[in-house]
Amino acid sequence: MTSSSPESKTPTLKTLISTVGSVATAAMVARTLLPSDFQDYLYSGFCNFINKLSRHLTMVIYEFDGVRENEIYNAAEIYLATRVSHDIHRVKVNKNPSDNNIIVAMEINERFTDVYNGVKFHWSLSSKKFPSTVYYSDDGYGSRSTNRSTQQRSFELTFHRKHTDLVLNHYFPFILNVAETKKRKRKTVKIFTVDYNQLSLMMPESQDHPVWTSVSLDHPATFATLAMDADVKETVMNDLNRFVERREYYRRVGKAWKRGYLLYGPPGTGKSSLIAAMANYLNFDIYDLELADLTNSMLRQLLLATANRSILVVEDVDCSVELHDRAGEDAVTGNRPQGYRPEHRVTLSGFLNFIDGLWSSCGDERIIVFTTNRKEKLDPALLRPGRMDVHINMSYCTPYGFRLLASNYHGITQHERFEEIDDLIGKVEITPAEVAEQLLRDDDADRALGGLVEFFNVKMQENEEAKAKEIKVIK
Repeated sequence: MTSSSPESKTPTLKTLISTVGSVATAAMVARTLLPSDFQDYLYSGFCNFINKLSRHLTMVIYEFDGVRENEIYNAAEIYLATRVSHDIHRVKVNKNPSDNNIIVAMEINERFTDVYNGVKFHWSLSSKKFPSTVYYSDDGYGSRSTNRSTQQRSFELTFHRKHTDLVLNHYFPFILNVAETKKRKRKTVKIFTVDYNQLSLMMPESQDHPVWTSVSLDHPATFATLAMDADVKETVMNDLNRFVERREYYRRVGKAWKRGYLLYGPPGTGKSSLIAAMANYLNFDIYDLELADLTNSMLRQLLLATANRSILVVEDVDCSVELHDRAGEDAVTGNRPQGYRPEHRVTLSGFLNFIDGLWSSCGDERIIVFTTNRKEKLDPALLRPGRMDVHINMSYCTPYGFRLLASNYHGITQHERFEEIDDLIGKVEITPAEVAEQLLRDDDADRALGGLVEFFNVKMQENEEAKAKEIKVIK
């Protein structure tokens, strides 16, 4: 069998092109002469005919599905921003007031070719403007109308049909993963507090009245700057790393993906700084929760309104709310004001369900941090693993902690007074906050360390006087 020469194929190609052109011309003429329903039928048939000739498939990824954001669109926007900046001529540049980063994104009508696993994927961004909609409102000074036009942006991804499975099972998951990693890196950590006015208005399933208000967390604490012993810091960091890497493990064993920490110790030992360091290390937002004046139902609403990858902080848990023993909650009625109703406070059973029951599984990758100055005052039911998994003793300042503070505040790692101060630390209990305050008093390292030694001596004398008074009372 003889193969056809290139010359013999040329008429066939010309015939095909001519046929397509004739069909297109006929379709355009028909659209001007025939009824609209028949026009749409012919146009649809023409499009189907052209599509059958093509071996490529185009997927349209709209920005919104109804009123909901399209996760794939958002991920594609972030992913392409990391790829297209050097390969196209026009990009969109944006910076939010609360963000530290300048965001570069693909502009409308631009095109870009990406390569994944050796396969070419052609991206384009388009925008379709919909007719204006008129809204009527009455602000008390008469009714007025407002025209609002809407736009629907979409990415179009074109590739050979045979790579459809690759796109759905590998390329899209890859894009989602890259986008998630990118978002975490450029995210500004925030601290959220409860808006009690909105809390009273909010239904659990509603987002119209957000119960948390936020500001950027500008706390500079890191594990490198914490005045804690190195082995304690290493233990905490290893535990955090292990936690965030075990998504599949938690799902396999059927446990909520959360971790509880109890930070206990006297005031000024760095509990708040450790929480800030944890948030900066993981890039997790902080939700600061006070249990006073909350009911069990409010607690559930607040939990439902928190986001994944966050740290929920319950400070001074021993004194922020009266958590009675579960068996005695209904029996204890003495010393309560007239009109008191149990539902006006968080109960121990409600609190336990919040941190370890069904409500605790309403999100993923969450850390709950409890702080207390008096661990012995806590109900034993709160302390068991699954609720407070890791107990960290925030101790008084140690020689290691002091030297780290001296390095942070004065940039020194050696000084003739270090050994004297190390000896005093072994004799007098002093918090890292007190050491830091003394080091801040003077920019000169010699004078600052001298002031710290004087502070130790004064505190030592005060302790001796206090002990003498106790002995007198006993006698």
